[in-house]
Amino acid sequence: MKKYDIIIVGAGAGGVFMSYELAKMNTGAEILVIDKGARLEERQCPIKLGKTSNCVKCNPCHIMNGYGGAGTLSDGKYNITTQFGGNLHEYVGVDEAMNLMEYVDDVLCSMGGASAKLFSTASSDLKTECLRNNLHLLEAKVRHLGTDRNVKILDKMYDYCEEKIEMKFRTTIEDVERKDDGTFLVRTDKGDEYTCDNLVLATGRSGSKWIGNICDSMGIEQKKNRVDIGVRVELPAEVFKHITDDVYESKIVYKTDKYNDMVRTFCMNPYGEVVAENTNGIVTVNGHSYDSPELHTENTNFALLVSNHFTEPFDDSNEYGESIARLSNMLGGGVLLQRFGDLVKGRRSSERRMKKCFTKPTLKATPGDLSLVIPKRQLDNIIEMIYALDKIAPGTANEDTLLYGVEVKFYNSVVKVDENLETSVPGLYALGDGSGVTHSLSQASASGVHVARILAKKYENK
Repeated sequence: MKKYDIIIVGAGAGGVFMSYELAKMNTGAEILVIDKGARLEERQCPIKLGKTSNCVKCNPCHIMNGYGGAGTLSDGKYNITTQFGGNLHEYVGVDEAMNLMEYVDDVLCSMGGASAKLFSTASSDLKTECLRNNLHLLEAKVRHLGTDRNVKILDKMYDYCEEKIEMKFRTTIEDVERKDDGTFLVRTDKGDEYTCDNLVLATGRSGSKWIGNICDSMGIEQKKNRVDIGVRVELPAEVFKHITDDVYESKIVYKTDKYNDMVRTFCMNPYGEVVAENTNGIVTVNGHSYDSPELHTENTNFALLVSNHFTEPFDDSNEYGESIARLSNMLGGGVLLQRFGDLVKGRRSSERRMKKCFTKPTLKATPGDLSLVIPKRQLDNIIEMIYALDKIAPGTANEDTLLYGVEVKFYNSVVKVDENLETSVPGLYALGDGSGVTHSLSQASASGVHVARILAKKYENK
């Protein structure tokens, strides 16, 4: 049984930047990173390799797990803002949160991202145009690396850390126990046992259930979070070109007239492609784009999401989202696809109708009827939002605009932590999207840097 000073569970954005910062500070601490996914070079989706046209539910999913986490193969988009993407600023303060995200950006640039353009939505003409049409553009600086450049940067970060940080992949932690002396005992599916003084939970959204179980077993308070349900929209890139060329990522929020619900755009990918991803055996949809022009498509895609919060007696928002995704998988064998024109006319999209569609899908999906899957309230909200967006980007409400379903963003219950992101159990930290504190690459990465600096002080004289 080997003893470590620090064990980091999860090699996603939070775990990567935490290990980078600890390696940079050269504390001499014994550090282990454990992830259930594969090494970076082994993260190959069978769909991308051309071995299959449909998700085969790899366990674990290479899109969601492995070095770099779910952010590795999904566009490399870092939003520097506290207006969305999590609540890190509520724990460390707005100024410190922004400083940490700016530092993350500096690291990315030093590792090969400096030539990536830094966009900004502040003081843009788009903000004025949105306000004129009852839409609200959130402010952020956006560094778009692209999936291809993002992978190269992460590869450099791995090389930087590997001599000082031990990493184990394709390894699942089955049990965590706090011993009488205050240390933690970690057991893996390989039959190995490790102990450590400080345990950091950084599993990302795909590990939300696992973190919840650990918190329950140790009596750590959690607050139920929301689940976002919606669709991924795909349309000709020319429709949003005047927006994406200017600000790239536009986070637009709309309050619907019918229900007074909030709908927002999410993860906009100019000239990108739609992809399937597997979360705990459930196939949902996402999108990304590349930096290299030769890898661009003719389409732009983005998500439209409706947030769902629940009150008593039901409080399991993730289970609600999973049930809707399961229904989509049952009807379509995976991801469902429908033309917007078919949806508003109350008819399913068929193979025959899709052959006449001018917008060519970038993901092979099953033509169907999203109204059989997504609840009426959410679907009404999405349709109303599409018509609202059509006012600032004419063509959004075209009959041949494609809707993929479902897109679900699962949020872990918010783990109760202090300003150091330490739980009520001394030495146990929770950070990144798995903690419910952050919801973005920038904030998850920043949280990893924050905890690394705190723990480094414990070992600065080692």
